[in-house]
Amino acid sequence: MPLALLALAVGAFGIGTTEFVMMGLLPDVADDLHISIPAAGHLVSAYALGVVIGAPLLAALTARMSRRTVLIGLMALFVAGNALSAFAPGYDSLLAARFLSGLPHGAFFGVGAVVATNMVAPERKARSVSLMFLGLTVANIAGVPVATLMGQHLGWRATFLGVGAIGLAAIASLAALIPHDHTQAPAAGLRRELSALRSLPVWLALGTTVAGFGALFAAYSYITPMLTGAAGYAESSVTLLLALFGVGATAGNLVGGRLADHSLRGTLFGGLVSLAAVLALFPLLMHARWSAAPAVALLGAAAFITGSPLQLMVMEKASAAPSLASSANQAAFNLANAGGAWIGGVALAAGFGVTSPSLAGAMLAVLGLGVAGIAYAVDRRRVQQSGTGRLVAVHLPEASEVLHR
Repeated sequence: MPLALLALAVGAFGIGTTEFVMMGLLPDVADDLHISIPAAGHLVSAYALGVVIGAPLLAALTARMSRRTVLIGLMALFVAGNALSAFAPGYDSLLAARFLSGLPHGAFFGVGAVVATNMVAPERKARSVSLMFLGLTVANIAGVPVATLMGQHLGWRATFLGVGAIGLAAIASLAALIPHDHTQAPAAGLRRELSALRSLPVWLALGTTVAGFGALFAAYSYITPMLTGAAGYAESSVTLLLALFGVGATAGNLVGGRLADHSLRGTLFGGLVSLAAVLALFPLLMHARWSAAPAVALLGAAAFITGSPLQLMVMEKASAAPSLASSANQAAFNLANAGGAWIGGVALAAGFGVTSPSLAGAMLAVLGLGVAGIAYAVDRRRVQQSGTGRLVAVHLPEASEVLHR
C-alpha cells in the first residue's frame, strides 16, 4: 500500500474529529454563548447540511481540476472553517462557520477514494478505501475524546484551533505524499460527471447507503440513554464505552476492506445481515453491563464492514465519472445520519422503550438489504441482456451468409 494513503487518512482523522466532537461540547458551547442545548444542537445539523450540499457541489465545480489540487484546496477550506469556528463572536457566526466546515467533508472523501483506488492494483481497491476511512474511525477512538477533554479544560474554542492544526498537518502530508501522476485532471468533465448520476445502479447503491447507515444512526444517536437507562452505566463511563464503538468500527472497516477485495457484493450482504442481527439483539444485550459493552463494539464493527464496499460499489457503477458519484455517497451517509436519528427518535417518542431505536434500526438494515438485492437483480439482468447482445452480434454474419446462399 502506498504511503500516500497516510496523507488521506490524516485528513480523514481531522474531518472525523470535527464532525463528532461538537456532540460532546454542546453544554460548554451553550453556556458560553448563552443559548439552549437544543439551539446548540443546530450546530451539529449545520455541519451535516454543509456536507450534504458541499459534497456534490464541490465535486462538480472541481471536475476538471487536478485531484491533488482539489484535495489540498478542500483541506484549506476545512482549516478556514474551523478557524472561523474558534473565533466566532456569537451563535449565528458559529452556525455559519460550522456549515462552512462541513462543505469540504463529502468531496474530500469522494475525491480521496478515487485517488486511493487509482494508486493501487485492482485487487486492492477496497482495502485502499478502507485505509483512508481508517482516519475517520480512529477519530472516534482518539481524536474525539482528546478534543472533548481539551474543550472541557481549555475552552471549546481551543478544540477547533486544535482541529485546524490537524488540517494544516493534512495539507502538508497531501502536498508531500500524493503523487502528481495519479491525480491529473480527469478527462470526463462536469457533463460526464453529471451523466453518471442518471444511472439506476448508482441510485440503488446510494439508497443502500442511506438505509444501511440510517440503521446505524437510528441506534447510535441514542446510545447514551441506552447505556445509562437500560444497562445501568454511570454517565462518566459513556466516553470510554463510545471509544469501544470506535474500536469496533476500525476493526470492521479494515476487515470489510480486505473481504470486499475478494467479494464486494458478498461483503456488503454479509455486513447488512450482521448489522440487522446486532440491532435486533440490542434490546437484550443492553439490559446487562457485561453484554452492553461488547454490543457497542459489535455495532461499530457490523456497520463499518459495509463502508468500503458501498463506496467502491458507487464508484464502479459510475466508473466513467466516479468523483461526483463518490462524493454523493458521502452526502447519502449524512442523510442517513439525520434520517436515522429522526426515525430512532420517533420510536422513542412513541413510548416503545429506551432500546426501541435499535429495533427501528434493524428494520432499516433489512430495508438496505432489500435495496442491495434489487441492485443485484438489476445488475444480473443487464449482464444477461449484454450477453444476449454479444451472442447475436457474433452469429449475425453467419445468419446473413446462410440467407444469401
